[in-house]
Amino acid sequence: MKEFLLLFRQADFSYRDLSAEDFQALTKKWHDWAGGIAAEGKLGNTGSRLAQEGKVLKPGGVITDGPFVEIRERLGGFLVVKSDTLEEATTLAHGCPVLEVGGSVEIREIVS
Repeated sequence: MKEFLLLFRQADFSYRDLSAEDFQALTKKWHDWAGGIAAEGKLGNTGSRLAQEGKVLKPGGVITDGPFVEIRERLGGFLVVKSDTLEEATTLAHGCPVLEVGGSVEIREIVS
């Protein structure tokens, strides 16, 4: 079985803008969705939410603030899933809560 990286991209959205109740509801959706993948035995070893702050290192030693300076979307987190095919991994990405807040999921095979 192969492993695939699901990259969660967020547009103009911040969890900081949510009320405590809305944050809890969205957090539950994330746990339920990932829990469903785990129940199928298809959850990989890694997954996490990323901090909004960061740096980008470019050729020539140029460092810029923020990992999303030059793109409209920013990486919000990732999850590793186990699947036989890219199509199956894409199916596992359906239902991801980031889709409910205008985000997207990029699915990439991890080459070992």
